[in-house]
Amino acid sequence: MKLHIIETGKFKLDGGAMFGVVPKRMWNKLNPADSDNLCTWQMRCLLVEDGDRRILIDTGVGNKQDEKFRSHFYPHDTVSFEDSLAAVGLTPEDITDVLLTHFHFDHVGGALRFDSRGDIVPAFANAVYWTNERHYQWAYNPNAREAASFLRENFVPLRDRGILRFIDTEEGIRFSDSIRLGFVYGHTEAMMIPYINLPSGNTLVYCADLFPSHHHIPLPYVMAYDVRPLESLKERQILHERATDGTHYLFFEHDPTVACGSIVRTDTGKVVFDREVRLDEII
Repeated sequence: MKLHIIETGKFKLDGGAMFGVVPKRMWNKLNPADSDNLCTWQMRCLLVEDGDRRILIDTGVGNKQDEKFRSHFYPHDTVSFEDSLAAVGLTPEDITDVLLTHFHFDHVGGALRFDSRGDIVPAFANAVYWTNERHYQWAYNPNAREAASFLRENFVPLRDRGILRFIDTEEGIRFSDSIRLGFVYGHTEAMMIPYINLPSGNTLVYCADLFPSHHHIPLPYVMAYDVRPLESLKERQILHERATDGTHYLFFEHDPTVACGSIVRTDTGKVVFDREVRLDEII
């Protein structure tokens, strides 16, 4: 097995939305906002070489969106998949599977791209793309709260081309030799959380938007974007219980600086971020 961090670029989101009920005087010390109250976040993907499969988890925002979109979210420092994969000796054509945790634009936008004629085509020509039917239907017929995050041009063409597959929403279902999936419902319907079993015996949890950054480890730090915040609290508490055993590590998709780290429970019972770790350290 090999693991590779694939950076796709940065974007901005409202700090209050990202930290929910937490007061600005507290969260602004963690990720300071600009004059428009926007904080900068990473769009960090993970490539898992698992046997003969090369599995990319999430795809960032992509480059299909217009200037109006860009004026809201300010994507910048963009890294193409050609460049990011070349850095690990691969090409987009080498990807066999794309596992999409959910269809919010900053996770699925890079799944498709414009070709030289301006047509939308898969960004990974030889890959099978994976979601689950509950989430697909949720995104295809969105509620008013999430409608701006679910852009059909980011995922419907995958199904139209017959390259999108559905995974059963069975907790702990095996996706590959080393990846099993959990499902959470607080942030959005049936978001998939990959648990990657490492040769060392450790487990790497790709947190997606359950814990978008290490700043979100405290339980009350639930994003205002979550459709069921109280459910998010329960799901985050469950992961707290699992990940404080000394063998679980968390991968943070949106953290500005920390890609992977561990959490611990203090003597008072509080769960806190422990330390940043390198992938080669835990594998």
